Order: sequence, then structure tokens, then C-alpha cells
Amino acid sequence: MLAPDSNADPSHSDAAVIDVGSNSVRLVLYRLDGRAVWTVFNEKVLAGLGRELSTTGRLSPAGVETAMIALKRFRALIDANRPARVFAAATAAVREAIDGPAFSARVEAETGLRLRVLTGAQEARYAALGVLAGAPSSAGLVGDLGGASLELTPLARGEPEAGVTLPLGPFSFTESGRSDAGRIRSALAKHLRPLGSSYRTETLNAVGGAWRNLALLHMRLSQYPLEIVHQYQITRTDALEAARFISRQSRASLEGIQGISRRRVDALPHAALVLEGLIENLGVQRVVVSAYGLREGLLWEAMAPDLRARDPLVDSCAALGSRYSVAEALGGALQTWLSPSFATLAPLFGARDPILLAAAARLAELGAQLHPDHRADLIFHQVLRAPIPGMDHVERAYLACAAYARHTADATPPDVGTITRLLSPERLQRARALGAALRLGCDLSGRSPDLLARTSIEFRSNAVVLRADEGWAQTLLVDQTAKRAATLATLLGRSAKLRGRRPRPPQIESEAELAEVF
Repeated sequence: MLAPDSNADPSHSDAAVIDVGSNSVRLVLYRLDGRAVWTVFNEKVLAGLGRELSTTGRLSPAGVETAMIALKRFRALIDANRPARVFAAATAAVREAIDGPAFSARVEAETGLRLRVLTGAQEARYAALGVLAGAPSSAGLVGDLGGASLELTPLARGEPEAGVTLPLGPFSFTESGRSDAGRIRSALAKHLRPLGSSYRTETLNAVGGAWRNLALLHMRLSQYPLEIVHQYQITRTDALEAARFISRQSRASLEGIQGISRRRVDALPHAALVLEGLIENLGVQRVVVSAYGLREGLLWEAMAPDLRARDPLVDSCAALGSRYSVAEALGGALQTWLSPSFATLAPLFGARDPILLAAAARLAELGAQLHPDHRADLIFHQVLRAPIPGMDHVERAYLACAAYARHTADATPPDVGTITRLLSPERLQRARALGAALRLGCDLSGRSPDLLARTSIEFRSNAVVLRADEGWAQTLLVDQTAKRAATLATLLGRSAKLRGRRPRPPQIESEAELAEVF
């Protein structure tokens, strides 16, 4: 790791990670906004350092030269961007190869990058930390499949336990050929059997490019409408079917599948066989694919404890929304204003309801600078597909619908086929109500936290009651406010009541729009 910039703000800075793996050499530049981690540059070179490891015990000579060219370029990119922190790590191939130390010395001599060669246990731990960085509620087992090895790490109470590294990557079977499924299955059974019951799990969190491509293939086979790999879930039955289908395909067949990386084609049948073996040997009932892994684990560990404790979804939404924000404190003010009322509603996401409300409140200003005729649609698609961690696909659809309803009363969101597949009617209705509540809070206050604090909102069994402080009713409880309150009340199946002294009642377009005004 290069020395950090002592003047950098650790909660708002840039970082770089160089990952020298058995198959690929990669540079990722990140922007850190609190707990939010944004990828701003990502370049990968398939060097194949570990391609000959199982037969020679050494790094591939051609791979070494390819890796050196890439690393010199990466150093130049780092020097040009000047990130506050730089991490450079190497994994199984450099760790296991006879000439691994010589390669590390050459890298430092020619680029100034000091590679941290991770042990198998460290590699497993960082992969698990990365999964937790992207989804703090993750449980079960983390499996990180690289070119030369497979790391397995149990998760317990939000922390990684001691993991293992196994020689089950595709480069460990080079001499047998990619079609030797029997040998791979035998090796899986041999290495997994001694792990015992402590590694049996209902949930496998799958990390690695080959498994991400397998997930993309499954999406196409099942006509899944939202092609976002992170937190994509596959049932045991579907995962086994997909794995067995892929393991039987020829290279030409796999190359013909749109969207599958041709650079990953050789490793894909092997990844499918390993996934099948894990499911059958460890009792896996569902596979959750993570786009986060070792690199994000390195970043997460380097964060201050107070940053690690923050929610990545809320921080990411805050960072995204603040780019357009009139008042930076508005998101927190809206959360405070709405939380007591929404807490009275039946939870639809269990303990996640308050977190989703906090995230939606931070998105209230998203798109403020966009054209009003297109704002709602553009924001919907951005939230639905933004690289935001800390939520599953159902929650992603929920937040997209809430962000859409923040800007329009239209009952039908864009991409309605995707939404109806992911959200129940009850959750869709709640998302619309949350968006309408955010719209009410923003419009009555002019997006001012101070003016919002002059009012309160209460959900009663048959009414939504909006109050203004003494002397503020005439200023804040105007016709527009009444209309916004009516929309929210209708979505909740209630009437709207505005409390405060007013010189005249608002102009209501229809009785259904506002059942009662005080």
C-alpha cells in the first residue's frame, strides 16, 4: 500500500485498489462518500498468471509479461489521479508459485508498487468483508471463486469467521481439460467432506466473475427483467438447473449467448460444476450473487469504525441526492418528519422499513435540476439501476417507485412489467404513499428543513392529519399543500385533515381529493 495523503478526508475521498489475481490483473478507482463506495474507473487485463501453476508450479511467463505491462499502466493512472489511498494485493497464483517472490520484487522495482501477498485465510476474509460491505445483513457462507482457488468463509452475526482456501479454481485442473467433470466433482467431494457441518449453509454468497456471468445467463434463461447482478438471488433448483445446463455446453454454444463475457467462457463450465458441488455437498438452498468482494473488503477494513457502522444504502442515497440538493439537511429532516407516522403502518419489509424510508428521504432531491416533464421517469430508471449497495432487488424496485411518486401522482410507473414481477400490490401501494408523503413535505416547506419543522404529520386510523405551528397555518397550509395531503390520504385509504387557523378553505377540485379540511 502506498502512503495515504495525510490531508485527505477519510469520509469523502478517492481510493485505488490493484488486484493481482490468478486470472486477471485489475485496477479500480473508487470515490468514497461516507459508507458509499462508487466505482469511477475499472480496468481489467486477463493475464492468466496462474494458468500453468498446476503443471509447473510457476507463474505463466507470458502472463508475467502481460501483467507487468498492465501494472506499469496502472501506476501511471494512479499517479495521474492521485487517490488518497492505494492498495495493491496479490492472491493465490503469486502466493503459491515458486517464482511468486521474484515477481513481487520485480513489480516493486519497475513500478514502485509493493504487492501485499495475501494468505489464503486473508483472501477468504477480505472476500467476506466485501460481501458485508455490499450487503450488511448477509448471512450464510461466502464463496469466492478465482482462477486458482476457491475461498469459503462462514458468516456469523455480521462478521466473517475463519475461512479456508481450496485448490478448486479452473487453473488447478488445467491438465485434465475443461470437460473432465468427473475429476472436478471428485475433487470437490474430497475437499468439502472434511469441512463438516460448520460449512453447511442455506445461503451461498457467490463472489467472482465466472459466477456473475452464470447469474447473467440465468437471468436470460428465466427472462428476468432487471439485469443487475448484485444481490441477485437464485433458488437451489434453478441454480442446479443452470449449472448443469452450462457445464454441458460447448465453447461455441456459450460464446453465442448474448451478454456473456467471451473472456470468461473457458472458466464458465468449471464455475458451474463448482457451484453444483457446493449446493449438493453443503445443503445450499439459495445462491445470492455479490458484485462486491476482496477489493471492497480491503476498502471496508480501512474505514474508520464510525464509517463502517453506517448503512451503505442510506449513505449512498444521501450522496446521490446531495448532488442536486437545495438543502443538504432536507433528507434527514424528511426522515424525522415522516418516521413516527410510517411506524404506525404494518411493516412490509420487517426491520428494513425504517431504513428504506431513510433512503427514500435522501433521494427526495434527486433530479431537482432535470426537466420537470421528464424528471419522474428519469429518476425512476436511475434509482432502479444505480450501483447502490445495501439492498436487494425488491427493495430497489420499491425505492424506484417511491422516487417516481415523489414527482408525480401517476399510478403506473415506467417499466411496469419489471415492477409487477418484483413488487406485490401492497408494496407498490406503500411505495406510492411514501413518495406522496415526500412530495407533500417538499412542497409545503419549499424544500426547507426549517419550514418543515414548523409542521407535523400524523396517521390516524381514518385520517392523515397535517398541523402547522401557531401563526404558520396561513403560510404553509395552502391550496397546494391540501392537494398533496389529499393524494397521500387517498393512497392510505383515509381522509386528509389540515389543522390551523386559515382565512379561507382551500380550493378543492373534487370531494374525493380532500374529504375534510379544517
